[in-house]
Amino acid sequence: MPLWTLHGNGRTVEPGQVVRPEERLNWPATVAIGAQHVIAMFGATFLVPILTGFPVSTTLLFSGIGTLLFLLVTRNRLPSYLGSSFAFIAPVTAATASQGMGSALAGIVAVGVLLAAVGFIVQFAGLGWIEKLMPPVVAGAIVALIGFNLAPVAWQNYQQAPVTATITLVAVVLCSVLFRGFLGRISIFVGVIVGYIAALIAGEIDFTAVNELVANGQWVGLPTFHIADFGNPGTWSVIAMFLPVVLVLIAENVGHVRGVATMTDGSVNRYTGRALIADGAATVLAGTFGGSGTTTYGENIGVMAATRVYSTAAYWVAGVFAILLSLSPVVGAVFNSIPAGVLGGVTTALYGLIGIIGIKIWVDNRVDFSRPVNQYTAAVSLVIAIAGFTMVWGDFQLGAIVIGAAAALLIYHLGNAIARWRKTGADDGGPIPAVGQLGGDPQ
Repeated sequence: MPLWTLHGNGRTVEPGQVVRPEERLNWPATVAIGAQHVIAMFGATFLVPILTGFPVSTTLLFSGIGTLLFLLVTRNRLPSYLGSSFAFIAPVTAATASQGMGSALAGIVAVGVLLAAVGFIVQFAGLGWIEKLMPPVVAGAIVALIGFNLAPVAWQNYQQAPVTATITLVAVVLCSVLFRGFLGRISIFVGVIVGYIAALIAGEIDFTAVNELVANGQWVGLPTFHIADFGNPGTWSVIAMFLPVVLVLIAENVGHVRGVATMTDGSVNRYTGRALIADGAATVLAGTFGGSGTTTYGENIGVMAATRVYSTAAYWVAGVFAILLSLSPVVGAVFNSIPAGVLGGVTTALYGLIGIIGIKIWVDNRVDFSRPVNQYTAAVSLVIAIAGFTMVWGDFQLGAIVIGAAAALLIYHLGNAIARWRKTGADDGGPIPAVGQLGGDPQ
């Protein structure tokens, strides 16, 4: 593993320069940037366990451990923070309701194993087969349907305290458009703080658990651990709900690596397989002992883009900070005290943003929606997800995410095969040709 070399004078980054993964600034600056990465990931990472009923402190612990593991597996060359993945929320919620937390954790472990296996294949065979299996219209549909499938959950929380939820939602949107740079990028976190204060004024927060911990002096302690339950016969009936999540994690990891390669060095792309293996291993570890599944975080890519510091040293600091933060039961209890109204407001924005990320995949790749195959791939899968389609055979049940993902894959590949055989022109003809400038201000 390479050691970091000092970048320039260790204090500043010259215009047009970046701090590469194998470099670092001086340690005070590196610690400060590492702390900034913790703040950036925090808003999204702690929301996942709150929404799924998992212990917040346990999720933070394995988020930090997973980040350090990721750095080791990628040979300290790929700057990344592994936070909680929102792609797990829907299957975890359904699995916990029907079979309990142990079965939900088993589903997370299954996703991690499969993701790591894909990583090993990519490491030796390359990414071509993934791009053929999941072209942009399919990848975008699967990412979008996971976000939109969660819409009823947001509404369920929102209606419990509409005023607080509205204040939270307005704060999130305002922060994202009012502030420049880093503060604008953590609008979710700021929105939660504003909503929490509003809920506090309205008397909607229960501090009973926090007060008990403080009274007993339990400021430091290990998180609560839960073990994945593969012995429950019902576990195997819910694992299928988790499998489409693998496709989302692949898309997120591949996109992250490409983003970092674009901004630093194209040679970073060769670590794509290792990134998938590392995220898979971190997800297995978290799921085995009671944490949420992990993924690479776009929020932290935003921090790197803003600071031009891609040093992996900052991520070692961030991982250690997250671990230390997880060792305070009081901190965990404060997060668990966030009321439903705040969650309803923030998830109204957050779940929609997940859907928009999928749509952005279509836009970025100029998907041609004049072609029937592309139209129906997206249309059918999204309606399935939003409506919450389910299929039940005895004790075995398939949820909307599984059905929607399967529909996207089947319609696209089978539809293309038939259209090309019949030469009807309904198949995916590739990206639409660029006409004039794409994006940006008019010239």
